[in-house]
Amino acid sequence: MRSWKQLDSAHVVLWWLPVKLYDFDGIDDRLSLIPLAARRALDHAGLKLSLDAWNNLTLETRRHITRVGSAEKVELNGVVAFIKAATPPPEPVEPSFDPSPAEVPQGVIDGFGEEHPVPLSVWSALPSLERYALAKVAASGKHARVLAAYKELIGHSAASTHIAPKGGVWMVDVSKKEATQRRAVAETVVSMNRDAFERLIQADAPKGDVLGTARLAGIMGAKQASLLVPLCHPVALTHLEVQLDVEDAAHAVRIQAIVEAHDRTGVEMEAMTAASVAALTVYDMLKAFDHSMTIGPTRLLEKSGGRSGDFVR
Repeated sequence: MRSWKQLDSAHVVLWWLPVKLYDFDGIDDRLSLIPLAARRALDHAGLKLSLDAWNNLTLETRRHITRVGSAEKVELNGVVAFIKAATPPPEPVEPSFDPSPAEVPQGVIDGFGEEHPVPLSVWSALPSLERYALAKVAASGKHARVLAAYKELIGHSAASTHIAPKGGVWMVDVSKKEATQRRAVAETVVSMNRDAFERLIQADAPKGDVLGTARLAGIMGAKQASLLVPLCHPVALTHLEVQLDVEDAAHAVRIQAIVEAHDRTGVEMEAMTAASVAALTVYDMLKAFDHSMTIGPTRLLEKSGGRSGDFVR
């Protein structure tokens, strides 16, 4: 049996990857049983190990196999040789891979039943290992284990992808999504009295150029959306435009924000933030003349890009 120290440098760098273990699996860091992460690596390799063979491997090798299976992408280079060196040798089987994030397998739906739904939005957001684990557990038919796995991996997330399985909020993992062209348009309206509106038109408000300042504020606001909205991802914006149009009859300013990016998540929040911050700036600069100004409705007009499809109000 080869020593752990014989792993080449390409595989040693995996030391930092976590050894992912689940409570419902009932396996501790001694790895005396084969954890789901290791089973995932074995399935990808098309090899089946007996429990005796698994325990005849060194603990370092078992940890390495489990690390490989814990990663988002299973990299088998070098691992297969260690598995094949086990005693007794592994049994070749048909390789099997991770369930697709695009569709909840019928076996998972049936295995967890109507009382324990797995929404597609939650399924798609799960790491590959957790989708694999849910599929394996659902197929086992062991009721207690099925319930424990659902509670640990899905739990409160069934209600929203922003809720952690055990409660509380989290930021959705978008690393597995494909980067596509994203676009969003949002608008809001600031309505005011005649005095404030005339100051706006005449550009003689004490605080200066209202429209120019509000436009700049909207642009700056869009760039700060991820800092202002707790679960909003930072996005590298490629286009950002804030338009302010005065409406004489209504004594109002209509603000429209157009935002674009090539990224893994949408830019609706950036557009909404841009419109909102621009509106607040208009209010701030004119409030000396009208404290009763109103803002809104603030709304998304359109969005495009991403798996959820396009939207036009």
